[in-house]
Amino acid sequence: MSHHLPDTRIPAPCIVNTGIIVNKLDMRRLLADLGRVHYIYTQESQLLSEGDGDVMEVFANSQRSTLVANNALYLNLHSFDYLELKQSPQQQTYFDLMQEGVCLRLIPLSTPSQERRDRNLNVSAIEAMMEQVLSAKWDAEFDDDTSDSF
Repeated sequence: MSHHLPDTRIPAPCIVNTGIIVNKLDMRRLLADLGRVHYIYTQESQLLSEGDGDVMEVFANSQRSTLVANNALYLNLHSFDYLELKQSPQQQTYFDLMQEGVCLRLIPLSTPSQERRDRNLNVSAIEAMMEQVLSAKWDAEFDDDTSDSF
């Protein structure tokens, strides 16, 4: 005799501006778009460190550390149990990375669309510079080739 359980699927959560995220992939998706942030590092509500920095990398690796130094943040999701999305009274969303009484709060200083625009501008500027460098190199090589014939 076989017993079949009804096929009940629980829908994926829908979190809008506030809530708790425990899935590392969801945490990474949220944090990967962060650029410049104000961070507040507390333990049991006691301030340990505070400053501004750029989120340089978001990863999940049990062998590496979360590092905050020199205005750069390298966030290892394995350093935290969960991420809590919250909103300030001004309706600004911020991120609390939590682990056993320790909180690394990240308050975005830019939006994901601003970050994408800035990245695209940087890529365009680099491409333009590379084009100028290659053009100058080709001009120099051409000048060298024509001066050898005299």
